[in-house]
Amino acid sequence: MRWKLALWKRQYISKGRRITLIKSTLASMLLYHLSLFRMPKVVARRLEKLQRDFLWGGGNLERKAHLVKWEAVCTDKEKGGLGLRKLVPLNKALLGKWVWRFAKSKDELWKQVLLAKYGQEDFGWRTKKANGAFGVGVWKEIMKEADWCWENMVFNVGMGTRIRFWTDPWCGGEVLSQRFSQLSDLAANRNATVGEVWDQNSRFGGWNLRFLRAFNDWEMHLVVELLQVLSSQRVNLEEDSVSWKETKNGQFGAKKAYSLSISPNVTFFPKKGIWVERVPTKLAFVAWEATWGKALTLDRLQKRGWQLPNRCFLCGCEEENINHLLIHCTVARVLWEIVVGLFGVQWVFPKTVKEVLISWKGSFVGKKRRKIWSSIPLYIFWTVWTERNRLAFRGGGGC
Repeated sequence: MRWKLALWKRQYISKGRRITLIKSTLASMLLYHLSLFRMPKVVARRLEKLQRDFLWGGGNLERKAHLVKWEAVCTDKEKGGLGLRKLVPLNKALLGKWVWRFAKSKDELWKQVLLAKYGQEDFGWRTKKANGAFGVGVWKEIMKEADWCWENMVFNVGMGTRIRFWTDPWCGGEVLSQRFSQLSDLAANRNATVGEVWDQNSRFGGWNLRFLRAFNDWEMHLVVELLQVLSSQRVNLEEDSVSWKETKNGQFGAKKAYSLSISPNVTFFPKKGIWVERVPTKLAFVAWEATWGKALTLDRLQKRGWQLPNRCFLCGCEEENINHLLIHCTVARVLWEIVVGLFGVQWVFPKTVKEVLISWKGSFVGKKRRKIWSSIPLYIFWTVWTERNRLAFRGGGGC
């Protein structure tokens, strides 16, 4: 990884290409190992540090500002990230896939070997836990992910011989012993399977619920509610199976499983306004930083301890921040008015860069010019930002 993400390479490529190179190293070098073996957290931290330093700059001999938190960078673009992945949650999701595959598989050889070595529990949906020296190895580490995986799986009833009626999530994805705890406590057999509770002797089949005593009047509404829930469920001649809750097709998805392992981020982010088709990634990256409000303008440098006078490099009149520089500066406003005027549009600009990208709709300019219209903010942001940096680092007065 250090060789692939060598710091000398960083000097010659844009941040957009750095992201692509980081993703390619993750895909080509790590995914196979992460899908089988548990990565030590120390190794994960070292690898992520290599990625951070390569993206933002810096290393052992120099310090560069990491503008956006790594947790935010390692989220989907819809949530304001760059689509990278944190290694520990990714490792957890990929190992969990084997728990899913074991439950879905039927007579594959690898499953038979594991069952012969470790034994089975829960009607063969999983193996017994591997303890001590006997279970040291790959499968022992994989089985550590079994609990959270099963919390996100539900049973599909076939014959019902491998699903417990009260304690397994099968009826609409619910555990009946949790929803009807009073009735579960009164059940004659709390470990009965769905097939045992189903009565096939009746004409159309039905549920034969057995309890330890008769019900009191105030308990009858629970029985009625339970029967209403069961009315849509029936036993058939197919085999019992499992489905993954978080996907539409019921199949395990590593992306969905990864999202379960990270803290949720509900921030709305204008992905479509930033990552526009056919716009160079380096332009989109500048807009991404500006949307987060993390670009190194003078106000941000002052917060980091730099003793600098704060005056906009373009107009020289007001204090510089990212929203003033890219939107409200008198010099930048002239550029906005010229470009927008070419489309015959009058625009009242919002306060922030994020609000500009969210409200920048192109339905009124026609289909042919919509792609051009959607890329306008990115090119203006890039033009203003590069001119500001030219004046800041090469000298020269404002316009």
